[in-house]
Amino acid sequence: MIAYLGTPELAVGPLRALHAAGHEIGLVVSASDKRRGRGSGLSPSPVKAAALELGLAVSDDPDDLLGVDLELGVVVAYGRILRPHLLDALPCVNLHFSLLPRWRGAAPVERAILAGDTVTGVCLMEVTAGLDEGGVYASATTAVDDKTLDALRTELVDLGTGLLLDGLDNGLGEPTPQRGEVTYAAKLTADERYLDRRLSAIELARIVRLGGAWTTFRDKRLKVIEAELVDGALRPIVVQPEGRGPMAYDAWVNGARPEPDELFGR
Repeated sequence: MIAYLGTPELAVGPLRALHAAGHEIGLVVSASDKRRGRGSGLSPSPVKAAALELGLAVSDDPDDLLGVDLELGVVVAYGRILRPHLLDALPCVNLHFSLLPRWRGAAPVERAILAGDTVTGVCLMEVTAGLDEGGVYASATTAVDDKTLDALRTELVDLGTGLLLDGLDNGLGEPTPQRGEVTYAAKLTADERYLDRRLSAIELARIVRLGGAWTTFRDKRLKVIEAELVDGALRPIVVQPEGRGPMAYDAWVNGARPEPDELFGR
């Protein structure tokens, strides 16, 4: 019997795949319920909601794992570090969405796109006390190309789910120690999604692909949802003015009527 630890939407697919494949899931551990909209009540995480739909036991306290007869824990974007006493009691594997040891940490897919990596991947790895330092049981690679963050994440989740099911069905074997240069993937700040005019058009396009890219116009925030490279420059396709919904960039220009010498940015 296994446990599953995960929180966001990207961790729902592997949970459903494990359940569909017939693996007995004794407990699902996810983040506690949160208020997800102004004035709304508490809502479960996507993983908790899916687990309840599947009729699985759910907890927000990882120590509850100690009260269940489990053979293995499966961790996918759980969002919390497992303490040593848990790892001593329950061996765990993790799907990490990078080619370790590159991009250990919280935002590996974002950092791969932002850095201009041409290739990334997913590792099925052993969970140890150190941050993403465990040995690797299996990995898969894919080209980054010009994929958006959402598209690349979806592809990596599919690849990782295949690695996970294969490992559980056919045996994990012995993990291979990580080798190579270690880099860390800290969470992105809002300022890192700012479209600074000093950056190249290629760098700006990478930020747009992450989602949440923004600039300012006449002291108001303007989100850039979609853009393209044209003749060495970044041309917005879809934007979202402050306080309004997304719209075609040409429609925004027709309404805002920027002067020839007006610039975006602060």
